[in-house]
Amino acid sequence: MKIEKRMYINIFWIIIGLVLVACGIFDIVDSFWSGMGGALIAVGAIRLIQYFKYSKNPEYREKMEIERNDERNKFIGGRAWAWAGYGFVMLNAVGTIAFKILENELLSQYCAYSVCIIIVLYWISFLFLRKKY
Repeated sequence: MKIEKRMYINIFWIIIGLVLVACGIFDIVDSFWSGMGGALIAVGAIRLIQYFKYSKNPEYREKMEIERNDERNKFIGGRAWAWAGYGFVMLNAVGTIAFKILENELLSQYCAYSVCIIIVLYWISFLFLRKKY
């Protein structure tokens, strides 16, 4: 994706964020949405700053290209996703049992369903990747 297109997308996020914050100020939406607007403004602004730095500073651009295309970083990123997935499944499995013991059926079911969804997604991904590779 070209840098100009990314800049426009981030400007769009900032505008959406401003609209949400304004709606929160005028009590059109609740505090969740105005907080979401603040987050969109912050992320959009940070990303715009990064893109300006990327386009103006050749040393920074080279560093980012190396990080983006480095095999070691790709491997570490893949392992980090795997560990995050394992941690998510284990925490939710423990949460399923803990919430059941605490007689909180809704949270217990939420944890159990999230474990099931992750396992189904893993299985589908495994089948897809096995055929691809």
